Amino acid sequence: MNPKLPYVLLAGAAVIIFILSCMLLSRGGRSPSCESQPSVVEKTRFMSQSLVFADLTAEEMSQVVRYLQGQLGVPLVEASRAKPSDNCIASVDVQVPAKAEVLRFLDGGGARPPREALAVLYFGNQPEPNITEYVVGPLPAPAYHRDVTVQRYGGKLPYHRRPMLSGEYRQLRGFFETKAFAAAPTFLQEVLEYDRTNVAFQTTVPHGFRSGDRVTWFVVFQNVSGFFLHPVGLEVLVDHSSLDVSQWAVSRVFYNGQYYRDMAQLESAYVQGRIRVEKVRKAAWDGDFSSMKPRAPRAALFPVQFEPQGPRYSVRKNQVLFQGWSFAFGLSVSTGLRLFDIRHKGERVAYEISVQEALSVYGSNCPGGMSTRYMDGSFGLGRYTSPLVPGVDCPYLATYVDTHSLSDSLRPKERKASLCIFEHNLGSPLRRHYSNLQSLYYGGLVNSALVIRSIATVGNYDYVWDFIFYQNGAIEGKVQATGYPSSSFLHGDGLRYGNRLWEHTLGTIHTQFFNYKVDLDVGGVKNSLVAHDMAFEMTRAPWNPEQQIERPRLTKKVLDTEDQAAFRLQSKMPRYIYFAANSKNKWGHQRGYRIQITSFAGDHIPEASSMERAISWARYQLAVTRRKEEEPTSTSIYNQNDPWTPTVTFADFINNETITNEDLVAWITAGFLHIPHSEDIPNTVTVGNSVGFLLRPYNYYDLDPSIYSHDGVFFTSEQDFTACEINPLACLPKTASCLPNFPPFTYDGFRNMSRL
Repeated sequence: MNPKLPYVLLAGAAVIIFILSCMLLSRGGRSPSCESQPSVVEKTRFMSQSLVFADLTAEEMSQVVRYLQGQLGVPLVEASRAKPSDNCIASVDVQVPAKAEVLRFLDGGGARPPREALAVLYFGNQPEPNITEYVVGPLPAPAYHRDVTVQRYGGKLPYHRRPMLSGEYRQLRGFFETKAFAAAPTFLQEVLEYDRTNVAFQTTVPHGFRSGDRVTWFVVFQNVSGFFLHPVGLEVLVDHSSLDVSQWAVSRVFYNGQYYRDMAQLESAYVQGRIRVEKVRKAAWDGDFSSMKPRAPRAALFPVQFEPQGPRYSVRKNQVLFQGWSFAFGLSVSTGLRLFDIRHKGERVAYEISVQEALSVYGSNCPGGMSTRYMDGSFGLGRYTSPLVPGVDCPYLATYVDTHSLSDSLRPKERKASLCIFEHNLGSPLRRHYSNLQSLYYGGLVNSALVIRSIATVGNYDYVWDFIFYQNGAIEGKVQATGYPSSSFLHGDGLRYGNRLWEHTLGTIHTQFFNYKVDLDVGGVKNSLVAHDMAFEMTRAPWNPEQQIERPRLTKKVLDTEDQAAFRLQSKMPRYIYFAANSKNKWGHQRGYRIQITSFAGDHIPEASSMERAISWARYQLAVTRRKEEEPTSTSIYNQNDPWTPTVTFADFINNETITNEDLVAWITAGFLHIPHSEDIPNTVTVGNSVGFLLRPYNYYDLDPSIYSHDGVFFTSEQDFTACEINPLACLPKTASCLPNFPPFTYDGFRNMSRL
């Protein structure tokens, strides 16, 4: 035997061991990819019946447009190019069938209601211009249309109530460039360095002081990123009530605290040196202080949430299934996110939960700011739904849903990633207990909930709308406000109306109110409203009568009428208020769902105001009324431009009708007061600007339904809590040691965009 052979063999073995070690180390450095469990989806059961609530498809919208073009007998101009004197289609949306029809279909084996659309048309080219609403059906092959305007609103809709379309905004921009600003060339050049591209306008609403007005203040800003924070001190009041654009005229001009008859008078005063000029420093294109570009270099990546075994929820068409939850979802052009047929453990708890309106009332010592009352539904909370950015607007691995809308156009538009759905680990226990008395054990349940979200960007504000579903049967409706604060030019006594945010920028005080419709069906359609609260009672200690005890006791009251169930904004409301079913749980209590509101609302506009009735829903933090098909929404898109003669007056819904054992609707208002401050620069954060409501089971179940969750953790001191079969958390090194498959980042938010 060769004496060197053992050394050769040892050396070869060492090389092989080294290579294998390197391979194992390199493989160990990267975890395997996470794999979904098909059984999660296979165990769920989808119901095609949810399509009765589905938004219109792009093809259905196109069919409605073609039908109207062929059947109305009048020319229809593309809305984005239409003049006020033209006829056009303003919007097309789904017409949700009547609740009774839907329930006969869903629960009673009845026929599927016909699928229909609601089309809003502006008829400017008629002897009596008006707004008309048509129901068109059946889809997908329309064969009829009927005018429902009088049925819905009790009369014709005057043309001046129409929400503004993009075409009217463009025509107003042209009016400024060719007519209004042409009257003050010296002032504009020397004070604003105006070149037709370096100014931006923000419109104000309502348009005037009385029905029929269409007179609007336009606030002028530097046209830079975050222009809302760059006022230049100039505001112009334009009368655009005439259907003939050539008749539009400037009614008043405001500059740096002074009012002028028109732009010509402003020009004359400037040339003669009779104006106190406050020249604003020209901002960089990125806006300088208003830029959202990060001021810090990149560092370690923020935490990312993923699902090691794939999503535990399912989305098909317009239906979502999660744990014991199921619901249908949609996106209204005007009101935004809405849910239907919400069920838990197979039983319907709500027929509809939907956003109704977002309202802002501003204060300022500038005319545009002091006259602004935004009713964002008239602009379109669904129309202005933003494309969502994965990883910021929603978790990166959320399910993103594309939607379609038809407004301001003859063609439907696809909105990529306009909704997201995801399961969210809140990083805290839904419930837990650590026992160190008597027996030793730990029991808990991770608070993991399903979220459906949309974000609407309406002008300067961004609203993050969430509906959240918890494993204990609770539902949360929440809105978070962010975006840019609106501002006025700082002058005179401006600090009475806000805080100084920059050299010439006044962050203006304003209220924010958000209204929801909640049609609960607890244990059936017929419910009553019950209030539980507490009161202290004094009693003698039975074992020591000389001593007095103050003890809290339960108070109970059935609220019999709508007047009793209407709680003013700042009034005291029972701490426990719930929809009660006609059935009882195992312990003899009426099954119920409690309404719990989170709100920090400012004051409502005085009821003596000439426009208050248009926003009278904001009088109440909660109002419960009998459900009526003729009262589908708390407001109207037409209230914004004629709040003095409102198309829908919510206060009229409350007329002291009996609400015991009836189909009821809760109208919930939450809000906050916003006094912009320096930390709102560059823009407002969501922290502290979140309000909404909870719907919580109250004796609805015999015990907390989350005890049946697969996510529960329990172990005792005598068990091996490091074993997977005892404690699922011990399995994480095996079940969660994988890398999620992150798809490449995409964003579709800038496609087919045009500046007005």
